[in-house]
Amino acid sequence: MIDQLHQAGSYKALFPRTGDMLQSIVVNTSGGITGGDRLRLDAEVAPGTVLSLTTQAAERAYRSRDGSDGDVSSRTRVAESGVLHWLPQELILYDGCALDRRLEIDLARSARLLMVEPVIFGRVAMGETLRSGRFRDRIAINRAGRPLYHDALHLSGDITARLGRPAVAAGATAMASLLFIDPRAEALLRPVRTLLPDTGGASLLDGDVLALRLLAEDSHMLRLHLLPVLDLLSDGTLPISWRL
Repeated sequence: MIDQLHQAGSYKALFPRTGDMLQSIVVNTSGGITGGDRLRLDAEVAPGTVLSLTTQAAERAYRSRDGSDGDVSSRTRVAESGVLHWLPQELILYDGCALDRRLEIDLARSARLLMVEPVIFGRVAMGETLRSGRFRDRIAINRAGRPLYHDALHLSGDITARLGRPAVAAGATAMASLLFIDPRAEALLRPVRTLLPDTGGASLLDGDVLALRLLAEDSHMLRLHLLPVLDLLSDGTLPISWRL
């Protein structure tokens, strides 16, 4: 049940009928993000409820004509015994983009979470490389008021060249970060690892906290390896928009 809903501007939420799980599909009707854009998302998961939050399609960070940043900020709070599946589809960075993005998730002690953030660096099929651009990305997951998982990425200038370094991404053009907070995390670690290629890794940060990072040569290969992992961790409830 939706308790309250407010939306304005180009950010809209749709709620398809999908059975027991409440699913929200966020749509950016402007078609993408460019310099000067400001997008905000704020959501709460009530005690004992389940919310799956995804996007209609891949988001696009276009060239910033004046060099100013686009700004995307998302914050969610998950109450006791609540479950959040934060499953946006890929963010595609265009050459010349300038994007500052933040995600903050505050979990109650007994809350559970499945979070993924996939990023595509340039439109490889079109021969695009990121010879200029700026991307700042920060993820902060807190539990019971204390930091649990904080991650940050800052790339600027010739991003393709930086990703080409062996110690950075060895030429990969696609990446996904995933976090799974659930009592089953330890039991599922080995099955998750069997689904990953050599460019992916998963480990336990705590008994119920599984973290994963995956690199791929392109968006197709990223999905090829990421979808089975998401199917496993979501108990087969991955939103239909991921299948289109």
